[in-house]
Amino acid sequence: MHKATTSANSKSQASKQMAGARRRIRLWLGFMIVFLGWAGYTFISQSSEMNVKAQQLEERQASMTAATQSLEQLKYEINRLQDPEYIGQIAMKKYGLYKPGEIPVRVSESPAGND
Repeated sequence: MHKATTSANSKSQASKQMAGARRRIRLWLGFMIVFLGWAGYTFISQSSEMNVKAQQLEERQASMTAATQSLEQLKYEINRLQDPEYIGQIAMKKYGLYKPGEIPVRVSESPAGND
């Protein structure tokens, strides 16, 4: 009889161990599902945020390129304004000023039929 009790105890103990192992596996699977869900959510939210930041970066780089071109144009204009001949050309074109002794020649536009 002692052997029958021992075999029943060992079967009972084996079934308890199997139940405990199943419980640990379920707990581990539940934890992994929660963790992978969190990781997926974080990845998606960060990738969308990275796309927004990349777009902002492109806009700012385009703005910086335009500002750099404008700066170069202004530097070129400053260098040209250091030249007295260029200043004289501006004075003649915009303000109608001429050097003493110069006779301005003005061309009037006539209609195409009056040659």
